[in-house]
Amino acid sequence: MKKFRKVLDGLTTSSPGGTIGSPSCGSAAGTPTSAPAPREIDIQETLISENFQLCKTVRHGFPYQPTALAFDPVQKLLAIGSRSGGIRILGRPGVDCYCQHESGAAVLQLQFLINEGALVTACADDTLHLWNLRQRRPAVLHSLKFNRERITFCHLPFQSKWLYVGTERGNTHIVNIESFILSGYVIMWNKAIELATKTHPGPVVHLSDSPKDEGKLLIGFESGTIVQWDLRAKKADFRIYYDEAIHSVSWHHEGKQFMCSHSDGSLTLWNLRNTTKPFQVTFPHGKIQKDGRKESCKPILKVEYKTSRNSEPFIIFSGGLSYDKAGRRPTLTIMHGKAITVLEMDYPIVEFLVLCETPYNNEVQDPYAVVVLLEKDLIVVDLTQSNFPVFENPYPMDVHESPVTCTAYFADCPPDIIPILYSIGAKHKKTGYSQKEWPISGGTWMLGSHTYPEIIITGHADGSIKFWDASAITLQMLYKLKTSKAFEKPKVGDGRAAELVEEDPFAVQMVSWCPQSRIFCVVGISAHIILYRFSKYDANTQIVSLEVRLQCEPEDVISPSENENNPCFTESGSHSPHHQQPVNAGNRTPEGNKDSTPCLKVKERMVRVPPGYQSELVIQLQWIDGEPPQQITSLDINSAYGLLAFGNCNGLAVVDYLQKTILLCMSTLDLYGATDPYQRLTRSPRRNRQSTSELCMRGLSNLYSDSKKRIRTSYQSLTELTDNQQSIDMERSKSPTSVHYPTSLHNDSRILPEPVASLRASHCSPVFYLLDNVKGPGRKLSLPTDLKTDLDHVNGHCTSPTSQSCSAGKPRIPMGPEGPRLTRRGPGRPPFRKAQSAACMEISLPVSHTEVGHASRRAMLQQLHGVTMYSHDEHHTTASYCWSERESRENSFSHSRSSSVSSIDRETKEAITTLQFGESFGRKTDALPTPCLWVGTSLGVALLIPMSIPTDQEERMDEPVAIGPSGGVLMLKGSVLRFGFLDCMGALIQSPYEVWRDLNAAEDPDRPRRRKLVHFSPSSSQDACGDGHLAVVCSERQAKVFLMPSQSCLFVHNITESSFVLRADIVSVYNSACLACFCANGHVMTLSLPSLRPLMDVNYLPLTDMRIARTFCFTNGGQALYLSSPTEIQRITYSQEMCDNLQEMLGELFTPIETPEAQNRGFLKGFFGGNAQTFDREELFGEASAGKASRSLAQHIPGQGGVEGMKVAATGVVGDLARARIALDERGQRLGELEDRTALMMTSAETFSKHAHELMLKCKDKKWYQF
Repeated sequence: MKKFRKVLDGLTTSSPGGTIGSPSCGSAAGTPTSAPAPREIDIQETLISENFQLCKTVRHGFPYQPTALAFDPVQKLLAIGSRSGGIRILGRPGVDCYCQHESGAAVLQLQFLINEGALVTACADDTLHLWNLRQRRPAVLHSLKFNRERITFCHLPFQSKWLYVGTERGNTHIVNIESFILSGYVIMWNKAIELATKTHPGPVVHLSDSPKDEGKLLIGFESGTIVQWDLRAKKADFRIYYDEAIHSVSWHHEGKQFMCSHSDGSLTLWNLRNTTKPFQVTFPHGKIQKDGRKESCKPILKVEYKTSRNSEPFIIFSGGLSYDKAGRRPTLTIMHGKAITVLEMDYPIVEFLVLCETPYNNEVQDPYAVVVLLEKDLIVVDLTQSNFPVFENPYPMDVHESPVTCTAYFADCPPDIIPILYSIGAKHKKTGYSQKEWPISGGTWMLGSHTYPEIIITGHADGSIKFWDASAITLQMLYKLKTSKAFEKPKVGDGRAAELVEEDPFAVQMVSWCPQSRIFCVVGISAHIILYRFSKYDANTQIVSLEVRLQCEPEDVISPSENENNPCFTESGSHSPHHQQPVNAGNRTPEGNKDSTPCLKVKERMVRVPPGYQSELVIQLQWIDGEPPQQITSLDINSAYGLLAFGNCNGLAVVDYLQKTILLCMSTLDLYGATDPYQRLTRSPRRNRQSTSELCMRGLSNLYSDSKKRIRTSYQSLTELTDNQQSIDMERSKSPTSVHYPTSLHNDSRILPEPVASLRASHCSPVFYLLDNVKGPGRKLSLPTDLKTDLDHVNGHCTSPTSQSCSAGKPRIPMGPEGPRLTRRGPGRPPFRKAQSAACMEISLPVSHTEVGHASRRAMLQQLHGVTMYSHDEHHTTASYCWSERESRENSFSHSRSSSVSSIDRETKEAITTLQFGESFGRKTDALPTPCLWVGTSLGVALLIPMSIPTDQEERMDEPVAIGPSGGVLMLKGSVLRFGFLDCMGALIQSPYEVWRDLNAAEDPDRPRRRKLVHFSPSSSQDACGDGHLAVVCSERQAKVFLMPSQSCLFVHNITESSFVLRADIVSVYNSACLACFCANGHVMTLSLPSLRPLMDVNYLPLTDMRIARTFCFTNGGQALYLSSPTEIQRITYSQEMCDNLQEMLGELFTPIETPEAQNRGFLKGFFGGNAQTFDREELFGEASAGKASRSLAQHIPGQGGVEGMKVAATGVVGDLARARIALDERGQRLGELEDRTALMMTSAETFSKHAHELMLKCKDKKWYQF
């Protein structure tokens, strides 16, 4: 049987008219080969491996899961630590640096070495790190790993090189910052407290030196114990024992008082003259109840006590609200004199800092702002105004305002598009911000010479679209578009099913943008498409709505016993097309029967639209038999043709958006006609579904009710694969398209079909696979938004097209030679999966170790595409789910099919995975290029659909566009991902487009508006190969280059055997074209065109997060991006030139600034003890007096300094040069500092010489007795 299957596979591979060429096209992975070509094509390729190097450039957005905050008051720099070990250092706009700890441990605390260009981080793995900020890419200089104690708090006094470290055991250690060596001086917890105390004081939660005397260290323990330790005398000055746990301590600048915040919501003020009891106890938010007792309050997590010269002191704290007020948002309270201001926050407060004018803690602080770090936002409050307004944040911190669901990156935009988007977006900016400048203004940044217009587009779960200016490795929001405004507000339904439907009905699934014509298309998760045109003027418009019935009917595939010769059609009458029906709101059916209606209701009235992108057309897929439509998986739009094409797992539709008509609506199988390369298996009709809607609710009701929150994992949650490393390694060695099939198919119509699993694609990477079932009761399912019973009927055999209807324009019938074949529906109703909520599109699946190759891959791809995979064996006819019965059925599968996509017994819906309009040759016999639509499917087939489009503008608006699926068929391994076209000189052929014209502008009668089209015909740019051109087709497994119109395969390259390609793009780098690929195993590759020669293969990013796979995209100029977390966009480059120039493009963090001098407080204050006392820490903590610390206590790990920052992906000579360059820069910087110190010493010597000379002249003539 295996031999027979291999023979048939070989026959099928070479079957369709020699479209692939000879068998010599196949090659091993990583080895391109060439097939015999009808003519020699001599193309001089200019790209070489030395042109490519992969490295990260910059990270935008809000730090995900922040944990710590620090501020340098002299350098004006802000640092944010995160749970994943990342550090973001922010300065003035343009100064934005991201660092990452290699360990990935959470950052517990950050401490700037104020005005020294260094930062200390304390991580959850009990390691201290010293970062050098005097270079554009900070690097670790030293690390100190604590072995026996856990770090809980750190404190670094201003202008000190000794760091105090508190631990969980209650001990306090001291670390030398310069050498990062532990001092022998230790404050043990049992020495700090009284000997009579019988209980442990708990971990150290606070350390600070007294503003009055630096030799006194205040230690706060969690239990409520406070100790002031005399560092010189090595004894406690006083001890305070309080009943409530301590969360934070803050000094008055004179050092005579300090304030504590406690777990009961109270603030205590202590006076050093009397430490037996607190000087004052307040409950800021605790009211006295009727019975005279204080109401219980939440803990005050942090308090800051800051004095001001011209007003009362500021007491600022977070928390402390009463427990009885449920549902209140997190607050920051500002107490200024008798006034109490409560600022409500949208998210929980992680940390806050008060920004003061002076870095000295013994001077009047004069606070001017508060930086509040929230879980998902960063806010700076202006304290200098009585209403406490917030500053307008110049950083792109609102990328995640609604969860990001898709991304697009354009690096070659027209230069005029950014200013016009910014000017329109600026009209809708929020007001009420503080008029003062942004206080975080450190560092320097200059606009580099290697800049060009770049735009990033993000789609979001609430249906909004954001355009970002990404030029010069910065990010600034230009314009925001809300797609939900095209629809009526959805009514809030009753019941569980309605709740699931209406979570995120407008979530953006994919976008398509033509920057030249400014035509913009959005695909939503409710199976809808919105077409926008750009205008600088507002207008009154009515949105045109088209409804498409795109359906694949598995019950129309009859068994071989009924008709063996024609398995694809049920009856001759199935060829007659359905008539299009105009949309009429009055024809909508009641809630219980949604047949032939879309998921959303378009606004039917005239609406006033502001300048910017204005909706012109809405296309929606209809409900069929009470089931929602399948999600749209591919989209392309061409402004020159005036056409829009989209497809899903049922078929393909082409819409003329100029005439507002549907040109083509066919199932994938009907696109082949007589050129179908597969021999499809037939199946017996299945039984009718149970008709009651109540049973539709029973299938997963129990599973849903018990684990709703666990299953509905949002985009905002960090998703990681739960497969262990063994599972991942094993699945990589498996074939990526392996699937288990039943050993036999039953022809009895009373028996449900055997299990066949399938997967539909999502918005980002339309890749489809056949996967086996995931075993085990521990599986998590991403529930569909309808709870239906017959999940076993999801995967049908795609056999017939569907009807369609439109609301405007004349009915259009495809003009191809065959025309569409439309089939009447049978008695059975194939269920369609409801448009899934965007919040359900990221799931972790634990899988069993059995059949791990299929299960692990299934888990990965389910998360990648954000869809749910059901197989026919999952019967939900009862409310309870029998896992043991399901496992027994799965165990009946005895073997796995071949991974070859050309297996003749492949049975699944063939989905449309990619579409591309362009000038090409639809047939081998064509002499001239014509408009064509290239269609890629999930079975590795590329179809060419030629079109006939009227060229005259008036005829284009009146005459129909002729389109018929009668072109060529090309085949590859794996799902087709991308098309690209080259001329015979190797240059990239762009798609034709229409030059933008504002339809709302006043028309000049002397110059009537006409469409101006720009064409890039393959025959207009070369004479080397006549009128032909090259077509590049890339699938998840291989890439091929075909010569058109002969359709002969010139080059083929098997990209990967053990993994699969997630994203592929034909991009322009160094004025040449190349193919860039991102694989599931984390490899980023580039291949030359057209020879498909490997240029770069870097194991960059192991795929542990499906979010990366969904949002990864390449663009021209050697750049790419992906969503590294739910709130951050990571940009990378694979261009050697940009890597070399990256140092110049990044901002400088450290700028030489004179440290402000301490104020002279006068003789009287110094005499009466008001002035701070200084002491020699070196003498006290140095090795000479304190001795050496135990070696087993902490381990010193030397860092690699600046060289570490250049070790991203640099290898060979290029890496050595880069490291030498940064080393040279550091050496030059040190020489510059040495020169400055030498000049300072010379100045000091000259001053000393001058004073000595003056003293000599003064004493020259004096006698010895006159002294």
